[in-house]
Amino acid sequence: MSEAAGWRAPLLGNRFLVAVATMLATVMQVIDQTIANVALPHMQGGLAATQDQITWVLTSYIIAAAIAMPLTGWLSGRFGRKRIFLLSVVGFTIASGCCGAAQSLNQIVIFRLLQGVCGAALVPLSQAVLLDVFPREQRGSAMALWGVGIMVGPILGPTLGGYITDNWDWRWVFYINLPVGLLAWLGIAVSIEETARDRDRPFDFFGFAMLSLGMGGLQMMLDRGELKDWFSSLEIRIEAALAALGFYTFAVHSATARHPFLHPQIFRDRNLVTGLVVSFVVGIVLLASVALLPPLLQGLMDYPVMTTGMVMAPRGIGTAIVMVIAGRFVQRTDARWMILAGFLLTAYSLWDMAQRFSLQMDSWSVIWTGFIQGLGLGLIFPPLSTIAFATLPPTLRTEGAGIFTLARSLGSSVGVSIVMAMLTVNTQVVHASVAAHITPFLHRLALAPLWNLHSTAGIAALNLEVTRQAAMVAYVDDFILMMVVTLAAVPLIALLRNPRRVAAAAGADVVLD
Repeated sequence: MSEAAGWRAPLLGNRFLVAVATMLATVMQVIDQTIANVALPHMQGGLAATQDQITWVLTSYIIAAAIAMPLTGWLSGRFGRKRIFLLSVVGFTIASGCCGAAQSLNQIVIFRLLQGVCGAALVPLSQAVLLDVFPREQRGSAMALWGVGIMVGPILGPTLGGYITDNWDWRWVFYINLPVGLLAWLGIAVSIEETARDRDRPFDFFGFAMLSLGMGGLQMMLDRGELKDWFSSLEIRIEAALAALGFYTFAVHSATARHPFLHPQIFRDRNLVTGLVVSFVVGIVLLASVALLPPLLQGLMDYPVMTTGMVMAPRGIGTAIVMVIAGRFVQRTDARWMILAGFLLTAYSLWDMAQRFSLQMDSWSVIWTGFIQGLGLGLIFPPLSTIAFATLPPTLRTEGAGIFTLARSLGSSVGVSIVMAMLTVNTQVVHASVAAHITPFLHRLALAPLWNLHSTAGIAALNLEVTRQAAMVAYVDDFILMMVVTLAAVPLIALLRNPRRVAAAAGADVVLD
């Protein structure tokens, strides 16, 4: 069955306006995931919160978004995609304003929960809209444009957040969403027509509840694990058990229910399922690198916040440039070769980081390796976003887009948690190993009077330097781990079907399996 014979989203405005409007909504939501991180110390002082309490500003948003994201497909089918899109933009914008005006920790946590619930649908809805309104030969370019916001947003978020908090106030981190949200709402309202509704599909409340339990427990465990020393904490063990119970019950229920919460046909599409796994890996590398570099540059190299943002900017520039180019060639070549090239470039950049990075490196090492990594990630995302949905029925695209975005978000959470946990553990291990070789008879210590082992100040200075060296080794170990994960995902590319050959064999644009 061809796509022409199936369903296509109606269009009121031109495609350029649709792309701009959806792009604004996407960028607004994606940047907000990381822009608040830099402002946390300022919020902590302004709201009189402890270090443990202020982290709920991030945790509440992540958990709410993870739970609400799978709802996107059902809500869009039941109430209409345009209506849900507009309500999400309005809710996210209002919640952003409320976050900026919050006067207590409880208020901002509640408003961040609302912001996460409303923002969860923005990215999958924007992807589904672009896939539907652009013809097959232009989808690569559309996904490239959409991917610029997805990939560059997390990189620009900390830099923008640092600039805003340094020059204005932490509240403007949230107020900045107000004009963007208004423009996005106007663009969506005038360019996209409402879609048909599916009023016959019932809501699987039990399935949704079990999936929410699994997602909520997993995100809580990942977000608070480092703070609570992982499985040595009873809280983390309980959250892990709840996550396992929720996911297991959801899987069994979905296999036996007559109307499961997620449409089972989604998981019969080989391209989408493989795309979910690859998207998970991309999420690990994308956000884990962004999470590692600022503390490395600021904590070990004493870079100011703005300088850190400047040397990380070429990573986003490389991503944006290659995405625009790659989008034009997705439909003209086998997209799988582009994905392979992207993975190899990303793995090379991580290997180069492990070779180049040291406490004596200059900023060029960060700029060069970041630019190469940006090229690699930019080569992966447009073809992956195109090929993952190439064989999926159009009526399932919104639901599929929600799961696709959720996989990338989960990869980001898992990646950040793993690399941060390994950073802490490896720093301690290397510190202990180096300290074991330091004795008063070590000749090199005599050449550095500052490290006098016979004075308290000298011991403190030496311990600080050993900690710095151990932390640098731990960062290098993290880069090597991410390189291994990237290379391990390469064989998955062989599982992807070339949509051009499938279409040619079926004599149609898209095959509905």
